[in-house]
Amino acid sequence: MSKGFYKAPALYNEPTLSYAPGTPERKLLKEAIADLRSRQIEVPMFIGGEKVRTGELIPMNPPHDHRHVLGYYHKGTGEHVMQAIDAALATRPKWQALTWDQRAAIFLKAADLVSGPYRAKLNAASMLGQSKNANQAEIDAACETADFLRFNVHYMMGIYQDQPVSSHGVWNKMEWRPLEGVVYAITPFNFTSIAANLPAAPALMGNVVVWKPAGTQVYSANVLMEIFHEAGMPDGVINMIMVDGPVGGKIMATHPEFVGVHFTGSSEVFNKVWKAIGENVALHNTFPKIVGETGGKDFVMVHPSANIKPVVTALTRSAFEYQGQKCSAASRAYIPRSLWPEIKSLMLDDIRSFRMGGVEDFRNFINAVIDENAFDKLAGFIDRAKKDPDAEIIAGGGYDKSVGYFIEPTVILTKNPKYVTMCEELFGPVLTVYVYEDDQYEETLDILDKTSPYALTGSIFAQDRYIIDMTAKKLVNAAGNFYINDKPTGAVVGQQPFGGARASGTNDKSGSYLNLIRWVSPRTIKENFNPPVDYRYPFMDEE
Repeated sequence: MSKGFYKAPALYNEPTLSYAPGTPERKLLKEAIADLRSRQIEVPMFIGGEKVRTGELIPMNPPHDHRHVLGYYHKGTGEHVMQAIDAALATRPKWQALTWDQRAAIFLKAADLVSGPYRAKLNAASMLGQSKNANQAEIDAACETADFLRFNVHYMMGIYQDQPVSSHGVWNKMEWRPLEGVVYAITPFNFTSIAANLPAAPALMGNVVVWKPAGTQVYSANVLMEIFHEAGMPDGVINMIMVDGPVGGKIMATHPEFVGVHFTGSSEVFNKVWKAIGENVALHNTFPKIVGETGGKDFVMVHPSANIKPVVTALTRSAFEYQGQKCSAASRAYIPRSLWPEIKSLMLDDIRSFRMGGVEDFRNFINAVIDENAFDKLAGFIDRAKKDPDAEIIAGGGYDKSVGYFIEPTVILTKNPKYVTMCEELFGPVLTVYVYEDDQYEETLDILDKTSPYALTGSIFAQDRYIIDMTAKKLVNAAGNFYINDKPTGAVVGQQPFGGARASGTNDKSGSYLNLIRWVSPRTIKENFNPPVDYRYPFMDEE
């Protein structure tokens, strides 16, 4: 920024389109779905300026129609990880030499491509590859991706503008340097926007990145790479590789130029990543930054003063939208006995009205879980609940993988607040309810706080302001994103920065400056305009 203090375009959250019958966006999206289903593609790895094809082809199938083949991606090896690192390091000097506004322009253009000409294609790819309905794809792939890209530019500007005070005769400056090496981004299947943000955020701050998307998200990741390329991203800044997790992780953890990992996924995998970095930390040129958002066992706590209908809507949406495959999804609820009969009745009415099937039929609210491993895990927990005296399935409980990986939205009622499905993250459309006695509210809060190792999201419903205040204080460490009279899902970039602590990650808050500041290394510069010429101080003079 050598010729001006530039201001980025005005900031806003991307408006969500409705896709209601008769709207132009519905027509475009249906056309995009039909087009993508009509042909097969091959997705290469993107290393430097090369599209790398290995010949080891892995099929990409819609989870709701697993016999259909959308295409194949080329699976790589450790050799390709090394090639990606080398390509990133070769690009690093030129990329870091660009002024911040030149980098910002690329990501701002990418945001406009996401929300404009690529909107239908990116949404359709997310729907088909990850089995999202139109609304879930819109709020994720289109809106949140664009929001991350635009808001991050403004957060970057704020970081650069954060400068120290200078005293008389001195000029103090803070230089926010990119990290000295390669950042490794590991992204999950469930959010296209997370897949975009995890490599893009470090890259915006001047870093070079090796990106490993989940195999079940490669189909839409390929569209993101198209967008980055069209936006003007130089070759080698973001390198996308498709390798087994342990292969990429081992190489990164032992490479001297590895400077950080940007991760979203399971707590189990993140623990392994952290351990591998710690065991090899002496090999690195600098201590790596470790930024991770992991699992959740997210709660809805209902007080007897709560309004019932908002509770029901919050439960049905947050537990079952996108088949519960959100790290923020409600998976345990604590409901007072006085309200339970009506909440139960209304919730079961809602669930009976759900339509389940493929994403191509826009009437379907519920689609498939991501793959057979997820299906088998969830079916196992459901079968266990059917036999367990501590549990009663009051809704759903069915499953079928003959065509797609379909799990019925399931509600388990338990007498035991420490029942397994109250404690373990399931990552599926399963909600467990514990009914407590109305006069045991505070005791139930203690149980809630100690039941799960996670602390990602949670919500409370109450009309009593004293209760709201007390509950927020008592559960101060139970959730990094805490909601009052709202569902625990749906954080919006710039409005509710997202992340949790305990076993839910490092709480570096994606969608805020707190995340971006992890991808820079500050250097303080002091310039003295009138340096001293004598070591002696006045106090040393004779009386």
